[in-house]
Amino acid sequence: MICPFCAHKVTKVVDKREGSGGKTTRRRRACLKCGRRFTTFERVEALDLLVVKKDSKREIFDRGKLRSGIIKSCEKRPISAEDIEKIVDEVEANLRKSGASEISSKEIGELVIKKLKKVDEIAYIRFASVYRQFADISDFENELSKLSSKFKR
Repeated sequence: MICPFCAHKVTKVVDKREGSGGKTTRRRRACLKCGRRFTTFERVEALDLLVVKKDSKREIFDRGKLRSGIIKSCEKRPISAEDIEKIVDEVEANLRKSGASEISSKEIGELVIKKLKKVDEIAYIRFASVYRQFADISDFENELSKLSSKFKR
């Protein structure tokens, strides 16, 4: 690792710690020439995941875009930022575990719907209405009847 202060090519690791829930490694380093210390982070480089949209266009998976859609469906609901982040983490982990380099937007939407259904029914209905493109009130009624029949059992 090159020293950011004097550009010397030899440094030593002074301390190493796990960070971000095991997803990164933090290393405290010291330059053997100037003696100054600095920190580096190491993380696994994730391969780009392509999302195949409904119109067959492809775009790189954007975690921020996923988070934004979930946040919109959870507005004014008792859902913490940690819960939202957990959903985003779980959806992304499921996508990456599949091993596919391309995933359809439909599959992503269905994963989110399953997660939201367990967390908050209103957020679930909001997300489903946009994702499944509800055209009128009957679409909402159908989805709500499915939910209510689940609770009558």
